[in-house]
Amino acid sequence: MSSESTIHQSGVLMESEWKNLEEQHHQRLDPLISDFQQRRQERIRQPVIDFLFEYYQCNRKWLAQWRPGLGTALKGRAASKFLEDPRYQELAGVVSLDPTKIESKLKDRVKWIVTLLETARLRAPRLNCYGLHEWAMVYKCSNIRHESTPLRLSSKEIESVVESHPIRCGHYDAFRFFTPEAKPLNQFTPELEDREEHEQFGCVHFNMDLYKWCYKCAPWTSAELTRKCFFHAIRAREIDMRASPYDVMGFGLSPILIETAAGKKEYQDCQEQLMADGKLLLDQLLEELRAIVH
Repeated sequence: MSSESTIHQSGVLMESEWKNLEEQHHQRLDPLISDFQQRRQERIRQPVIDFLFEYYQCNRKWLAQWRPGLGTALKGRAASKFLEDPRYQELAGVVSLDPTKIESKLKDRVKWIVTLLETARLRAPRLNCYGLHEWAMVYKCSNIRHESTPLRLSSKEIESVVESHPIRCGHYDAFRFFTPEAKPLNQFTPELEDREEHEQFGCVHFNMDLYKWCYKCAPWTSAELTRKCFFHAIRAREIDMRASPYDVMGFGLSPILIETAAGKKEYQDCQEQLMADGKLLLDQLLEELRAIVH
């Protein structure tokens, strides 16, 4: 047996241990997924959770499944269910991911993601954007993007806020939704190909994207980290919508009035805490991603 086909394990979990982790995973995620499915049946919209499920397009069944990451092996007869996925193996009485099944295409993607994340972490955070990207998405626009969520200000008031503030959005996936009239007002013109030049940890969308990078590399990244990044994305999206021109009080969220000095300070405080917690998740994510390309 070659060394490449052995288990590169950071730990072996007894059946009682990993089944307990699996149960905790379901307890956290199943209610959110069930509520989302119920809302879809009733044609009700919720701008935080629904956005994360629909925009990021992660398979909800996949998100709900607990699985070990690369380097964790499982004991017990119940672990045989993972062998239905050909990327898992059974060796020496334990089940784990088989590192020889990692495709070179995935390794290339992971290397790029690692570079993106490391570069963003080293860049000085920008804490003066005040979430104005959401305002730029409805600036002089008749078709509101989140049309099921009412605006808290009139079109003229929104235009006044946008025109009296510098727009400093460097996140491509936010900038691409700016209205044509708003794009020239932005200090940056981020493109898909130059994300490494703009991404930074002060950005709430960058924090949301930790979830995206995690699930895109599954199953080699652990379900537990994916879940943690998902809940971090919920926090980021809540800040995003609270600071937006939308009226989110009906969803139990208090607005952050970034058009005021107090609101700007509140937004920055939220950014800083989100960034601090995000960097802890980033450390875990980088560790798991580096194991993939090791």
